[in-house]
Amino acid sequence: MRLAVFNVENLFARAKVLNQASWSAGRPALEAFTRFNTLISKSSYSAADKARMVELLGTLGLVASDDAPFVRLRRNRGSFLVRRRLDQADRRRIEIEITAAGRGDWTGWLELEREPVDDLAMRLTARVIADLKADVIGIVEAESRPALDAFSREVLPLEGGMPYRHVMLIDGNDARGIDCAIMTGPDHPITAMRSYVDLRDAEGLVFSRDCPEFHLDTPGGGRLVVLVNHLKSKGHGTQKANDAKRRRQAEAIAGICRRLHAEGIAHVAVVGDLNDTPPQDRRDPLFPLFDPDLFGAEGGLRDVSELPNHDDGGRPGTYGGSTAANKIDYILLSPALARRATRSGVFRRGMWPGVRPPKWDVYPEIDPAEGGEEKHAASDHAALWVDLDLGQA
Repeated sequence: MRLAVFNVENLFARAKVLNQASWSAGRPALEAFTRFNTLISKSSYSAADKARMVELLGTLGLVASDDAPFVRLRRNRGSFLVRRRLDQADRRRIEIEITAAGRGDWTGWLELEREPVDDLAMRLTARVIADLKADVIGIVEAESRPALDAFSREVLPLEGGMPYRHVMLIDGNDARGIDCAIMTGPDHPITAMRSYVDLRDAEGLVFSRDCPEFHLDTPGGGRLVVLVNHLKSKGHGTQKANDAKRRRQAEAIAGICRRLHAEGIAHVAVVGDLNDTPPQDRRDPLFPLFDPDLFGAEGGLRDVSELPNHDDGGRPGTYGGSTAANKIDYILLSPALARRATRSGVFRRGMWPGVRPPKWDVYPEIDPAEGGEEKHAASDHAALWVDLDLGQA
């Protein structure tokens, strides 16, 4: 069987703030969105809270109305704010007063505006998945199960792929609609699943999205468990805080792996966008997943890129320019499952290759030599795959 993973960066619709030409273009609005939603959840608003909310509304472009290019302020019930025009001759001079004393005074929230994903990019995303021919594929950054199922049934066949018999997504913690999912063929039904969306440790909520645990039957009568992940990004917040969050997430995933091992489940795969490079020492965020003692005497999870017969196309990374510093997507296998691996690789034909010169072969539609444009790329991420000879249980 072939197991794969692909960060599709949404299928049909994506938050506008994430669809900019560069991360830096949307970063101020995204950070303001996060901070504002944190503030409005407080039971009581101090004068400093209210002043900060007004400041953030300005950053978000919500001074004059509840609608802005990237966000919308929903006010369903109660009173949250009033706007006063200070100068009738200058309609830009507006004062905002937060009238709510706390969360109990009003019902509403701040939501991200969405826009359709580029049609060609969506088709190329389908082509990548069709060309992978995976029996089981972990999907990162899908907006919903209905969207993923519709993509499988309606778009995948347009690019020569077969719809997946089983499609599952558990809604996660991220308001942007970038969740973790799985699609499997008829020979690998999903027989059980478990969500860790509300897992907490001493510091609070652990997973930025979720770490869904999917149990699959295999044709030989065995059991394969796939944990699909999308760990905390480096995009906003301090490096120290982001590293600490990924460390907590890695420790939680390692704990799940130990539990599965104790339950006698030998074949476990951790797949997804881990948003960090392989650890160099025990202090690094991802070390718990690479701990050689994770499964006791049997060893630790094995990165398929370190196994024999792995083809990375001459580049170690999986994101952007695919340098070693951009190795952030993974398929990690339990020791027993790693022994069943026969070959693996990185698939980049849907990624933008750059222009001086192009770094890898791509589909004609995004080939710079053919007039292709970066905006039509399937994803900023490569897909990864591994072939497993599971045989009999």
